Amino acid sequence: MLENLTQSFGRVIDRFRGPGKLSEAEVQDALRAVRRALLEADVHFKVAKDFTKRVGVALAGDDKLGGGVSGAQQAIHAFHHELAGMMKSEVPALPANPGHPMVLLLAGLQGAGKTTTAAKLAVWLRKRKNAKVLLAACDLQRPAAVEQLQTLGRQLDVDVHAQMPRPGLTPQQVAADALAQARSGRFDVLIVDSAGRLHIDVDLMDEISGVATAVEPDATYLVLDAMTGQDAVESATAFAAQLDLHGLILTKMDGDARGGAALSVREVTGKPVCFLGVGETPGDLEEFDAERLAGRILDMGDVVGLVESVQDAVTEEQGVEDYARMMQGRLSMNDLLAQFKMIRKMGSLKKVVGMMPGMGKMSGLLDQVDDRQFGRIEAIVLSMTVLERIHPEVIDGSRRKRIARGCGQEVSAVNQLLRSFREMQKQMKSVGRMLGGGRSKKRLLKQFGRSSGIKNLPGGFPRR
Repeated sequence: MLENLTQSFGRVIDRFRGPGKLSEAEVQDALRAVRRALLEADVHFKVAKDFTKRVGVALAGDDKLGGGVSGAQQAIHAFHHELAGMMKSEVPALPANPGHPMVLLLAGLQGAGKTTTAAKLAVWLRKRKNAKVLLAACDLQRPAAVEQLQTLGRQLDVDVHAQMPRPGLTPQQVAADALAQARSGRFDVLIVDSAGRLHIDVDLMDEISGVATAVEPDATYLVLDAMTGQDAVESATAFAAQLDLHGLILTKMDGDARGGAALSVREVTGKPVCFLGVGETPGDLEEFDAERLAGRILDMGDVVGLVESVQDAVTEEQGVEDYARMMQGRLSMNDLLAQFKMIRKMGSLKKVVGMMPGMGKMSGLLDQVDDRQFGRIEAIVLSMTVLERIHPEVIDGSRRKRIARGCGQEVSAVNQLLRSFREMQKQMKSVGRMLGGGRSKKRLLKQFGRSSGIKNLPGGFPRR
């Protein structure tokens, strides 16, 4: 996410790591480099100019953060404070006092990802808020839009209200019928997917306004393609002039091209970013957090986001069992398969590693990471017998040849996997001894809970 911008900030911060204090000319040169990086990321020119001006003021003087603070630390603090400040908003991601059901309307141009975002938002609400969600297919303009939402609903086990387009059927009628179903079916949330256009026109605005009149949404979100850069900001400005927007949802933030819209759209439009689409899987929707995004841009990582991803992918009981085996050095090839499955649930390996602090400078190496390598390793493990997976030490030369033939790979690939696995077992056993390997399950549960770093999200709808 915004890797180019992360690298640019990293190079500027490195200028502050040298001995001695930078001169005023050197500081101004560094700020010009920051401004160029922001403009290259398609941040609005006025936002970029104001940002560097505020950072320059923050960096002036010797004792802004007190004694003992290095120039690099002061620069990071100033950059983080100003980045978070220009993106932050006090408006919550979800409306504060919704009706029942809570009605959320999605608007936007064609191709921004409204339909996919509607499905992702349904999954997010179910996971985070324990909500029973109904999706409404009100896009009667785009061919196959209704079928797309129905397919997503089946795949994700989310209810969908859909009516096939026919003469006389209007989006307003579909929306009203969906609201009636949501009420009678005791749904907590109704998400309305509306039609888009290739450009903003009177017909588009009239149609969305009609749908809004039919369902009286608690919140209307504008879905924007972050990769369109300043075009996204201009679209947000035009929509905000016509609709009562609650906030924005930026999609395709996993791409780096011109993702600077996330940094400038709030200052330009006055509308907050509420959610980010960060990938192609159903779970790749994040509630927007300015502090955490600023941390990612500055290569400080997003540990909270990483822990949330892990908690989504693994149950506490499963985590305790895995933790216990790790501490005792009892990992098997079956555990390796389970870890791959968990990483897939969390997203791509690049996404997971990108949440770790200090990985921005390794983005070139991360670009070479091929998630298909997981598939090759899985093929090797799945070619093993049950005994071989649990006790890989029994795998001799003839077994290695049989496994290689079974997965269509070279014996050298099998040898490499076994060597890496033995080394991993040694490291895990060593960690287990340091942490005290013979703990009871109750003590492990407490340890695992403490290490998770965050608790379950508050609020949500009552369990059924």
